[in-house]
Amino acid sequence: MRPESAASLLATPRRQKLLEHIWQRTSLSRRQFATLYRAPLERYAELVQAFPASEAHHHAYPGGMLDHGLEIVAYALKLRQSHLLPIGASPEDQAAQAEAWTAAIAYAALLHDIGKVAVDLHVELADGSTWHPWHGPLRQPYRFRYRDDREYRLHSAATGLLYRQLLDRDLLDWLSGYPSLWAPLLYVLAGQYEHAGVLGELVVQADRASVAQELGGDPARAMSAPRHALQRKLLDGLRYLLKEELKLNQPEASDGWLTDDALWLVSKTVSDKLRAHLLSQGVDGIPANNTTVFNVLQDHGMLQPTSDGKAIWRATVTTSSGWSHSFTLLRLAPGLIWGADERPSPFAGSVEIHASTPEDADGAPATMPTAVVEPPQQGQQATPCRSSCGGTVPRHSAQAVPDVMEDMLAMVDSDASSLDGQGEKRISGQIPDAPLQATTVAPRMTPDPTPVPSSLAASPSGEHFLEWLKLGIASRRLIINDAKALVHTVGETAYLVSPGVFQRYAQEHPQVDALAKQEKQPNWQWVQKRFEKLGQHRKQSSGLNIWMCKVAGPRKARCLHGYLLENPLTVFSEVPPNNPYLSIE
Repeated sequence: MRPESAASLLATPRRQKLLEHIWQRTSLSRRQFATLYRAPLERYAELVQAFPASEAHHHAYPGGMLDHGLEIVAYALKLRQSHLLPIGASPEDQAAQAEAWTAAIAYAALLHDIGKVAVDLHVELADGSTWHPWHGPLRQPYRFRYRDDREYRLHSAATGLLYRQLLDRDLLDWLSGYPSLWAPLLYVLAGQYEHAGVLGELVVQADRASVAQELGGDPARAMSAPRHALQRKLLDGLRYLLKEELKLNQPEASDGWLTDDALWLVSKTVSDKLRAHLLSQGVDGIPANNTTVFNVLQDHGMLQPTSDGKAIWRATVTTSSGWSHSFTLLRLAPGLIWGADERPSPFAGSVEIHASTPEDADGAPATMPTAVVEPPQQGQQATPCRSSCGGTVPRHSAQAVPDVMEDMLAMVDSDASSLDGQGEKRISGQIPDAPLQATTVAPRMTPDPTPVPSSLAASPSGEHFLEWLKLGIASRRLIINDAKALVHTVGETAYLVSPGVFQRYAQEHPQVDALAKQEKQPNWQWVQKRFEKLGQHRKQSSGLNIWMCKVAGPRKARCLHGYLLENPLTVFSEVPPNNPYLSIE
């Protein structure tokens, strides 16, 4: 075989499409992408040439190693969007380290099989000499065969021979400045995935997804993130709240009371704050309906049920000072929260349980509406979504953002029909070829630190909503340009999906409920009105605030409704590429 240049190897329609999706997942400028991602990918292509990824397993065809490398990077970056890294760090630290973690995950994924070139293959050059990958890229015709005596797992240990050919000094200098990232990356490069924490888990998952697709399996199942049990998330959330936020055993009104045999928590208060805390930590899928939250807690054995099997208790709390009031409460075993030597002193008053618990306890909160249509504002009309989007859709819908953009399964679909009709190598939004240039100084790897609000518990307002949005995007707690994202890049600016983005803010800030109730509005609409008053959004020529976007994938087309910002830097530190699946109607 004759060696090819990186540009030639990466020029096939499918590889170009994979490169574009890798670019989309990084949310970087073309210049940054060329330095951080395209350069290592091109070096990888030159090194692996037309080698297969295996002899008779996955990607066992000429060029399979290159295809597998691109696929696993794309899958790994998709998975990375569901993780706030480093785990347990403050939102400010997560925002500051976001780009480094994203790049490290991509490099670890790309390098995970590179050792096969060194230990599984015997490569001869046209002059009869043996080529080893540490010699550098192939420069003359070659042939190869698989070694009969190869060891199955040796390639993981051989990665260390080659990663310097892909990652230059500047990249390594940059990554080595993040101790919580550097250690797991080195473990991955040494093949010790068991010590690499979440970084190792993401590479293993992405590898399984790529292999599953090639072998006709289910990449979606292979990509499913290992989820900590919901019980653990709820329990950790409760323990955090009781340590940091909830007030127990107060002289009068309190969030809960600890007696000798039970922990009693005000049902609505704990549900609202638990949901807000978990959402703020990037844990999605928490029910908006408090009754459902109670049921989940009960199903996981965290609540002690009433005599008739219900989660809600009704009781009257009386303090030692004579203050008394009735509440709807949740009952938990104290041992679930504290160890024997950690338990606070018990409540000096009494908790008197009522004989029966009504079906509708007045402390139970109202549920989130499943479908809300915002009435047109004065001088405006609801904007229909015409036939090109598949029927007429009300101007606002409180349903979750439709999962209509093609996820990674479609992104790496090898069916040529998923490319454009002419089989063109370059598609809309194509990443331009970027020449590799030697750098004499370390490139700027991270954007300027995102301004952080003084306190995410600050009073809700339009300004606080925008601060929350910017910090969430910078820390990747709020993902963008994804199937279920609430923020997209359209027309070189930010597009905020309504009412979903306002609902998310209201869920994370339960104090909005009381403010909205005073004005007799849904909580999300209260946030939306405050945002509109800032005048940061672009209006249509007719004066309408809402813009409709068509979301088109290979198999589906739907519409979203939302706001376009006048200045995208209001929420972005640097404007990401436009989402290729969205277009303004």
